[in-house]
Amino acid sequence: MNELKAKIGIVGGSGFYDLASGLKEIKIETPYGAPSDKITLGDIGGKIVAFLPRHNKDHNIPPHLINYRANIWALKSLGVERILTSHAVGSLQKDYQPGDLVVLDQFVDRTKNRADTFYDGPFVTHVSTAFPYCSQIRQLIIKEAEKMKLKFHSKGTVVVIQGPRFSTAAESGWFTKMGWHTVNMTEYPEIVLAREKEICYAAIAVVTDYDSGLVAEGKVKPVSVEEIVGNFKTNIDKIKKLMLITIKNWPDKRTCDCGKALLHSRF
Repeated sequence: MNELKAKIGIVGGSGFYDLASGLKEIKIETPYGAPSDKITLGDIGGKIVAFLPRHNKDHNIPPHLINYRANIWALKSLGVERILTSHAVGSLQKDYQPGDLVVLDQFVDRTKNRADTFYDGPFVTHVSTAFPYCSQIRQLIIKEAEKMKLKFHSKGTVVVIQGPRFSTAAESGWFTKMGWHTVNMTEYPEIVLAREKEICYAAIAVVTDYDSGLVAEGKVKPVSVEEIVGNFKTNIDKIKKLMLITIKNWPDKRTCDCGKALLHSRF
């Protein structure tokens, strides 16, 4: 296999490495500094995949300090055209229950002071994020999740908060009343940076807990970080199996418009 090129990227934890064979680590320098970790290349069903642990293998980079630009630039430099990612999310709606999977389709940005563009000049660039998730890969994930008879939601809006603190009950209650579905700390700006590089982006989220707004209503119990991590670990096998079958049935040709995200984006 070509050890320095990959068309598919997986951004998540190091626990996804056992999906692939022939693993090889490479170190990449970027104009934006070092990525979260070395990138590991491996083979899944004859397809070369680049793995990048978002928080570092030791999980020692908090959400607000992740070098998102370096991560996406590094993957793009390897030839990555599509990114498949996983997230742990809190639920903002009672019917999005712990253990459920969510194929995200929209985000709301509530972060601050994160470097969220590659285009600081001299070219003024406005990339559309009206529909930020890749429609082609989302439909493939949904199709395979249905075949596997998984409990999942085919749509979901994630509110991305700054972190590292969790939301107050008032903030969380507001998110719920707005009709948003889940909350997370890492989806933004990762997704928009991928779009600026014309990389398809699809995300499979696992609900680990009910957020504090629902807890404040007194209808669900509060959870600890240990419980959140435990719920994620309990459900990680479902995500891995779904990712594996999705990649095995990966379409060779892109029929989405993600690869044309920069078209008509400049003056």
